Amino acid sequence: MSQPAAPQDHQEVTFELELEDSGILRLTWPRGSRIQQADAQRAMDRVNEICGEARHPMIVDMATTADVTRGARSVFAKPCQASRIALWGSSPVDRVIANFFIGIMKPPCPTRFFTSETEALLWLKEQ
Repeated sequence: MSQPAAPQDHQEVTFELELEDSGILRLTWPRGSRIQQADAQRAMDRVNEICGEARHPMIVDMATTADVTRGARSVFAKPCQASRIALWGSSPVDRVIANFFIGIMKPPCPTRFFTSETEALLWLKEQ
């Protein structure tokens, strides 16, 4: 039996990641992106590289994300240098993706979904 060919049409998703002066990591995915396992792994590797030995809270702007594959979700469920994660979105799809991740995938650190960036940042600063 032959195995199905791997999809060849996936283009690497370019994310933005910065460590702000406040000590909060900000991960932003581009509008309409479909995040696959390799994209997620690159993002988490970069988080660990930026943080080094320190741990930082992280806000993830997922407001315009179209899809997060099962492989990507499994990468996001692995421990990294984020001390807590605020998933920030606005649509019902964002909420479904976040609730599935939080409820089923068991994130490696405290993780919550927010529709308000202000509330998300306040929660991240509660240490």
